[in-house]
Amino acid sequence: MGPAPSRPGYAVFAAMLAAAGLPIYIHAPKVYVDTYGVGLTALAGVLFALRLFDVVQDPALGWLAQRLRGHRALAVAMGVAVLAGSMVGLFFVAPPIAPLWWFALMMTGLFSAFSFLTICMYAQGVAAAPRLGPQGYLGLAAWRETGALLGVCVAAVAPTAMDATGDPYGNFALGFAGLCALALWLMRRDWTSAGVAPGDSGFRAVLSDPVARRLLLVALMNAAPVAVSSTLFLFYVESVLAAPGWEGPLLLVFFLAAAATTPAWTIAAARYGARAMLLAAMALAIAAFSLVLTLEPGDTLAFALICLASGAALGADFALLPALFARRMEQVAPEAAAGFGLWAFVSKLTLAFAAVVLLPALDASGFRSAADNPHGALDLLTYLYALVPCVLKLGAMAVLATTPLPETEPTVMERM
Repeated sequence: MGPAPSRPGYAVFAAMLAAAGLPIYIHAPKVYVDTYGVGLTALAGVLFALRLFDVVQDPALGWLAQRLRGHRALAVAMGVAVLAGSMVGLFFVAPPIAPLWWFALMMTGLFSAFSFLTICMYAQGVAAAPRLGPQGYLGLAAWRETGALLGVCVAAVAPTAMDATGDPYGNFALGFAGLCALALWLMRRDWTSAGVAPGDSGFRAVLSDPVARRLLLVALMNAAPVAVSSTLFLFYVESVLAAPGWEGPLLLVFFLAAAATTPAWTIAAARYGARAMLLAAMALAIAAFSLVLTLEPGDTLAFALICLASGAALGADFALLPALFARRMEQVAPEAAAGFGLWAFVSKLTLAFAAVVLLPALDASGFRSAADNPHGALDLLTYLYALVPCVLKLGAMAVLATTPLPETEPTVMERM
C-alpha cells in the first residue's frame, strides 16, 4: 500500500494551487484595466477564449496525467515551474508586447499548469486516502481544502497588505514562487503510483456512470455563483458599496470563514450525511446573497457579516463535493486522473461564463472602474453580483436533491 501520505504536504500544495486560482480572477483583470488600460470587453474575450481552450485542454491533461503516472514526480515538478514562471510574468514583468497579448500568454501558462497540477493532486488523493484509515477521504479532504482556503485567504489580501512596498502585485508574484518551491519539497515523496488499482479509468468510465455525471453537473452549477461573485467582487465593493480600501479585509473575512468552517462541515457530514450538509450550505449562501440587495453605500459592516455567512457556506462546497467525487472515482475510475480532468473542466467553465457574460454586460451599461457611474450601471452590477448567484444555487440544490448518493448517508460516510 505504501507509506501514509503527507497531510501537511497536501495542505500546502493545495494552498499553492488555490493562490493561483480564484485570486487571479479577482486581481488580474483589475490590474490590467487600471495599470495598462485594457478594456473590460477585451479582457472578457481573452478569458472566454482561454476557457474554450480548456474544453479540450482539461480532459486532455487528465489523460496526460494518467499516462504519466509512472513519472508523476517529474511531471509535477515541471508543472510547478510553469505555474511559478507564469505568475511572475503576469504581475512582476512589465509586458514586453501588447498588454492584452501578454495577459493572454501568461494566463495560458497559468491555467494549463493549474489544471494539470490540480488533476494530479486530486487523483493522487484517491490513491492515498485509503491509507489514512476509514475516514481517509473526508480526512484528507479536510486537510487539503482547509489548506486551499487558507491559500486563497493569503493570496486575496497579500497585494493589499503589500501596498506600501511600491509594487504589491510584483512582490506577491515573487512570494508565490517561493511558496511553489516549498509545496514541491513537502510533497516530494508523495508522487507515486502505490495503491492505484488497475481498471478502466478513462473518460468513458466516468461519463457512463449516472452518479458521476450528476456530481459533475452539481459542481458546475454550484461553482458558478463563486465565479460570478469573485469576478465582480472588487467592482462591487469599490463602486456600489463605496468602500475602497476595504476589499482586502472583506475578502479575508470571506475566505477565513470558509477555512474555519471546513472541519465543522466535515464532522457534520460524517454524522448527518453530505447531501443534507451541502443543501444547508447552499440555502445559507442564498440567504446571504439575497441580503446584498438590501444594502446601501456605506453598509460595510453589514456586508462583512454577509461575507462571513457566504464564506461559511463555501467551506462546505470545498470540503464535501470533492470528497464525494473522489469516493465515486474510487468505485468507477480507480486511477481518477481522467475524472478529475473533467472536474477541473466544469469548475473553470463557470469562470468562462462569468467572464463572457458579466464583464461585457457591465461595459455595455456604461460602467467604468474607479469612476462615477450611472445609477443603471450600479444597479446592474448589484443584480449580477447578488441575484445571479441565488438563481444558480437554486438550480444546484434541485440537482443535488434528486441525485442518488448512497455515499451521503451517515453509516457510509463513517466508513470513509
